[in-house]
Amino acid sequence: MRFKLIATDSKSAARAGEISTDHGLIQTPIFMPVGTVGSVKGIHQRDVADDIQAQIILGNTYHLYLRPGKKLLQEAGGLHKFMHWDKPILTDSGGFQVFSLSQNRKLTEEGAKFSSHIDGSKHIFTPENVVEMERIIGSDIMMALDECPPGDCDYNYARRSLSLTMRWLKRGVEAYKNSEPLYGHHQSYFPIVQGAAYADLRRQSATEIAGLGMDGNAIGGLAVGEPTDVMYEMIEVVNAILPADKPRYLMGVGTPANILEAISRGVDMFDCVMPTRNGRNGMLFTSEGIINIKNKKWENEFTPIDHCGTSFVDSYYTRAYLHHLFAAQEMLGMQIASMHNLAFYLWLVGQARQHIIKGDFAIWKTQMANKVTNRL
Repeated sequence: MRFKLIATDSKSAARAGEISTDHGLIQTPIFMPVGTVGSVKGIHQRDVADDIQAQIILGNTYHLYLRPGKKLLQEAGGLHKFMHWDKPILTDSGGFQVFSLSQNRKLTEEGAKFSSHIDGSKHIFTPENVVEMERIIGSDIMMALDECPPGDCDYNYARRSLSLTMRWLKRGVEAYKNSEPLYGHHQSYFPIVQGAAYADLRRQSATEIAGLGMDGNAIGGLAVGEPTDVMYEMIEVVNAILPADKPRYLMGVGTPANILEAISRGVDMFDCVMPTRNGRNGMLFTSEGIINIKNKKWENEFTPIDHCGTSFVDSYYTRAYLHHLFAAQEMLGMQIASMHNLAFYLWLVGQARQHIIKGDFAIWKTQMANKVTNRL
């Protein structure tokens, strides 16, 4: 994998770049739709690629390990072939999912022991077997196994958690270097910076990770309960240390405003379930602000969903029709809203890239940040 820096903003840390993978080029900043179990919920892969214009999507090691399982995935030739997706894929290691199973997991030096949310069966994730699973999935970018501590954890917990994560990381890097891809394409391995909301721990983690010289680096453990201004502070602390010639991935963040602020602080890659999850509940992110399409005010609004929208659904359907679909609890409404939101997120980071290259990102970002937080 190669990362090429195209342009930087003179009034912020924002940058535009290109990531080259064996499954195609990724133009940064980029938003990655979440395809947890090998699908972006409710949307055909064809539409994710051609209409929404996603350049890379996510899969999740925890969910894919449990179902369909590594045997079937290997028989299928990896996730790309199994789901018929020929662009890049990134896989989360499952650390966050194990974190969310707080009542059904136990962390040890060996790894993370947990009970399946599907049938209660017992399993363990180690740094080594997570690498093995991600090799079987065949993702272009593999994430290291880590512990994601709560955003409000105390310092001693965060310090112990980070120490465990870094010990796991050393084993994961060794397992990665001592294994080979199964399907003929290169796979990169990204370490994850942790340290909760403590700047000294974040610096320690980022410094150790920067010294590993991996293809890219991730920032985890944010947007998990800490105040927004603390999240932004931690991003600045970490990005001052992580190498500028490698892509930086902020995991699980967030709102359009969060993404704009993180771009201005030097982040290149994003993912979040918010566009599809909120879309299924009737919340639309648009170029003029946030719409709750369930509200009665849209009942007679025979205008396009978003006049700046890039998905065909934005001009094909009206707000009144989409309001009707949600009132009727028709699944097409959830699909339209999800498609719109994902296309909007891709449009937003694409616009950010254009303005970074043009040289007026800071001005544009201020204007756009005001719009995307507006409630219509």
